[in-house]
Amino acid sequence: MSFLDTLIKDPKYQSHDPRQPEEVAEPDVIISPDTQRENRIPQGQSRTKKWPVLDAHGTPPVDLATWKFEVDGLVENQLSFSLDEFMQLPAVKVYADFHCVTRRSRLDNVWTGVSTREIAERAGMKPEAKFVLALAYDYGWTTNVPIEYFLKEDSLFAFLHDGEPIPPDHGGPVRLIIPQLYAWKSAKWIRGVRFLSEDQAGFWEEGGYHMRGNPWVGSDGERFRWS
Repeated sequence: MSFLDTLIKDPKYQSHDPRQPEEVAEPDVIISPDTQRENRIPQGQSRTKKWPVLDAHGTPPVDLATWKFEVDGLVENQLSFSLDEFMQLPAVKVYADFHCVTRRSRLDNVWTGVSTREIAERAGMKPEAKFVLALAYDYGWTTNVPIEYFLKEDSLFAFLHDGEPIPPDHGGPVRLIIPQLYAWKSAKWIRGVRFLSEDQAGFWEEGGYHMRGNPWVGSDGERFRWS
């Protein structure tokens, strides 16, 4: 820990070694498969014990009283939830690692929230939907996710991290978590999703980031389109 860390205590600093999946004591927790790898850190990454704050534009103002989560696109039923309504949906817990394209990996996280499968089922996702565009309160920020990753068992819309509400700097009140892709796909300040038949680049993808973003592919992960 650096001298600065001793002056400003990081409440999320991990002073312990990451747990193994079999050591996770939370009941009914979904274990992300990447935590079961012999080496849980992808090539080109290194472990961080902190929870760094990273975003494109800074934390946007989000009025919890008017917050909405909306679902549209290739669905039978368009959905709209207030924050209270969203919090009353069935919740799941996921034990997962978190890999940022900046080459930092934060291991040993427990996320609590609403399964992406729950939302897709309630919306009646149509068979022709092959991609999801995540929509954020971050000044129109978006990111794209292939449907097979969006519907993984460990993907969810999280409102708790390690049992505590996700703070605004980290994307609260609700953020998308896609553990099997790089963390920029885990959109902060989520306000909804749109189901699409064709891929549509989001903010970072338009700037050259990979359209999928799998950290385990190749010698250095799918960071950029030309890699």
